[in-house]
Amino acid sequence: MVEMRVVRQREWGGPETLEVLESPVPRPAPTEVLVRVAAAGVNPVDVYTRRGLAYNQVLGLPFVNGWDVAGVVEEVGYGVTRFRRGDRVFGMPRFPFEAGCYAEYLTAPSRHLAPIPDGLGFVDAAALPLAGLTAWQMLVDAAGVAPGDRVLVSAAAGGVGHLAVQVAKARGAYVIGTASAAKHGFVKELGADEVVDHTAVDVGEAVRDVDVVVQMFGGDQALRALSCLRPGGIMVNAQGAWTPGMAERAAELGVRATWFLVEPDADGLEALAHLVAGGRLAVHVSARFPLAEVAAAHALIAEGRTLGKIVLTVDGSGA
Repeated sequence: MVEMRVVRQREWGGPETLEVLESPVPRPAPTEVLVRVAAAGVNPVDVYTRRGLAYNQVLGLPFVNGWDVAGVVEEVGYGVTRFRRGDRVFGMPRFPFEAGCYAEYLTAPSRHLAPIPDGLGFVDAAALPLAGLTAWQMLVDAAGVAPGDRVLVSAAAGGVGHLAVQVAKARGAYVIGTASAAKHGFVKELGADEVVDHTAVDVGEAVRDVDVVVQMFGGDQALRALSCLRPGGIMVNAQGAWTPGMAERAAELGVRATWFLVEPDADGLEALAHLVAGGRLAVHVSARFPLAEVAAAHALIAEGRTLGKIVLTVDGSGA
């Protein structure tokens, strides 16, 4: 039996629950592919899930974390026509169900993956799916951002935010980002037209008449950000479940608000790949760790100050 390294946890808790173990390499079921993992992205949701604070209703122990993957197709299951052995692929399989990306191999539905565009390395490709699809689905599918729209992106220097700025600009929007003062230069380089220091001013007072708010924080911050919208504008809130009273407050202000959770989406991945290939979208990877140092990667992202994304290199190449 062929073995692989995998990061498994037997209980919910701190970084010490992440154990690198040996496990049999899985086989693809019909409509699935087996992927040899080159790199795996690390996201804030991975930390919440590790602690047992997210998606417990669909996850169980033992558990293998991770939803961002980039690698090479090793085997195709019955019925798969999208890929062949040797294809370079990336994606966000099965979310929010277990995908098991913190491993040397995984199986995934073929339509949860897309080809990696030429010129994009495995590390950058692994950093793109969850954050990129979140940005794309919030802006395009939920909000329908169009040329000339004014868009406010919260946490614009973060994993989702730095991609949302670029996607919104690619759609022809005027973009206002929020970030601490030290990150303003980075956000401007992404293409933002304005940057607001959310640590120095009340964003709900400082920004007005936007068409769309991409909201990455819940609670009072989200409720205050509703005031930034013009009448009829829309907030797409990734933390809507943690923003009680959002719909009622939106109705009082004459605006719209919706919660949001990203979904696997091959069409969205291909749209992101098209933007990357055209030089209109780039992912920023601020740190990379080998698979054996997954606990350090989790400790870093849990600090909440990451610029862009963090990635685990799995095949040892670091490419």
